[in-house]
Amino acid sequence: MKRILHGIDTVIVRVSDIKQSRQWYQEKLGLTSVWDDSDIKLAVLDTGGPTSLTLWQTDGKIENNKDTVSYPIFKTFDVHSARQELLEKAVRVSELIEDNAVKYFLFYDPDNNVLEACQVHE
Repeated sequence: MKRILHGIDTVIVRVSDIKQSRQWYQEKLGLTSVWDDSDIKLAVLDTGGPTSLTLWQTDGKIENNKDTVSYPIFKTFDVHSARQELLEKAVRVSELIEDNAVKYFLFYDPDNNVLEACQVHE
């Protein structure tokens, strides 16, 4: 069967204030803006990998439950340093979680969107 899909282009994160969120993702996570559309209140950010992150403003209520929402997982090569840097930038982060395959932690943007940083054991 011929493949019709070829990877993930972007992940959309809904936000309540595009300007505030874009600034937060740039300052706290170091992501850079690739494209902005002020008419539809959307910003595409470079994650340093093949998949971008798209912030898209909504007027709807943003509800986040870490047990039921989909969320992006960012790759890191040093989960301890990544967590410490986010703590120093006053980002809300969870405790470090480790199992046989990975070490990771959750963190949250201004809209309480769930995000994760993960390091795979080598």
